[in-house]
Amino acid sequence: MIQLLFLVLFGEGVVAFLLMVKIGPLRELVMKSLDQVKMGKGPATIKTVAATMSVILLSNFFSIVKIQNKGAKLGTMTPMDQVLWRTHLLEASLMGFCLFLGFLIDRMHHYLRKYIGLRETIGASKEEVERLNKEKLQLKEKEEKATKELKLMQKEMSSLKDNLKKLKLESEEKDKRVETAEAHVASLQKQSADLLLEYDRLLEDNQNLQSQALGHRT
Repeated sequence: MIQLLFLVLFGEGVVAFLLMVKIGPLRELVMKSLDQVKMGKGPATIKTVAATMSVILLSNFFSIVKIQNKGAKLGTMTPMDQVLWRTHLLEASLMGFCLFLGFLIDRMHHYLRKYIGLRETIGASKEEVERLNKEKLQLKEKEEKATKELKLMQKEMSSLKDNLKKLKLESEEKDKRVETAEAHVASLQKQSADLLLEYDRLLEDNQNLQSQALGHRT
């Protein structure tokens, strides 16, 4: 029994050491082995073994107390009682250490699994942050490009506005010229009409004078 407990204690110590110290792929192998142990009927079996060892530990503890009480009554312990007392004490100590190391291994495995999950989550978060930073840079480049295009469009609009103002001024000047020309044409037409009337009057006067001249001759 004691040799078996020493073997179990040694095995648990090696597992705990490999969980604490990363030596190549050994930690991953131990983690996978513990994952498989905790699957299916593994947890129930481990609980049963732990309960059995706890019962044996309590039995050894009661045996130690019983032997001590017997020695106290007799005033001394017989050599056989001393051997039994030491044997029970050693078994109880080994079982206690085995249970403690088993609990320690379980907690270490649990927290290492959480740590690995968190590390994977952090890695995924880092990748997401890098992707978002790339998208941010792309958006910034697009924004700068759009700003440049907007400035160019504003310059073009300003140039078009200036051209439109020039065209409006030229149109107004042409309108004024047209109005002046129309007024001049109207004035010329009026003068032409006056000249035609004056010409008609002169023709009529000329005809009257010719008629009077012919009348005097006769």
